[in-house]
Amino acid sequence: MGSVFHREITVGYEDEGSGEPLVLVHGHPFNRSMWRPQTEYFSRAGRRVIAPDLRGYGDSTVTPGATPLATFARDLVDLLDHLGIERCTLGGLSMGGQIVMECYRLFPERISALLLADTFAAAETPDGKTARYDMAERLLREGMSGYAHEVLDKMVSPDTIAARPDVAAHVLEMMTTTPPEGAAAALRGRAERPDYTELLPRITVPTLVVVGSEDTYTPVSDARHLNEHIPDSRLTIIEQAAHMPNLEQPHTFNAALHEFLNSQPKAAAAAAPQS
Repeated sequence: MGSVFHREITVGYEDEGSGEPLVLVHGHPFNRSMWRPQTEYFSRAGRRVIAPDLRGYGDSTVTPGATPLATFARDLVDLLDHLGIERCTLGGLSMGGQIVMECYRLFPERISALLLADTFAAAETPDGKTARYDMAERLLREGMSGYAHEVLDKMVSPDTIAARPDVAAHVLEMMTTTPPEGAAAALRGRAERPDYTELLPRITVPTLVVVGSEDTYTPVSDARHLNEHIPDSRLTIIEQAAHMPNLEQPHTFNAALHEFLNSQPKAAAAAAPQS
């Protein structure tokens, strides 16, 4: 069940269940449906799960040009304000994880715990910047299909493609239906993202780091770096998964997140009164 919130842009989002809020931020070039196994599971497990489409993706407004991570972060806080949520567990995968780190940099008082999945903290290298700008131009020129087919076996593992063709098809559909202008704007903004490495030791909320064992985009070494530098963090490596363990091995992913969430003290007041 999708909803729409409009301020500066229109945002499509899921808002399921009740209880302490869990907000999940998708990666590139996906949409909120990538969190479907988590939305269904945790909304039945006593949580209020919010999964928005970032600007430029899914049902949200496409804004061309460049979308900095700070813009995505402010969109998320606008949505939290609209929903009357003062503090939440905030999770993200890949680019979504970097947006989560940006949220913590800008709005730490809104966050009670973090989930960082298949992501990394470092700023872009010069070669990486060039590659992201070049890819933005390619997507505008060619559309999403060629790129999507090229990277499918890195987004999900060959084991997943063979054993879970429905998951592979879902990932491919998300990538091919993403608006090229939105994807290009995010690539340009992400190319200029800050380095979050110095932020990591200053994170004072419980943090779960998750990574697929076969992830080549953000390998296990990136996850270990996060885990080693974030105080009070724990690391879960999910076997037979690449860049999207939440879809490839949802039961294992959900079990790790469930245990993490249940180990946190109950919030006294997670939501503000609705105005």
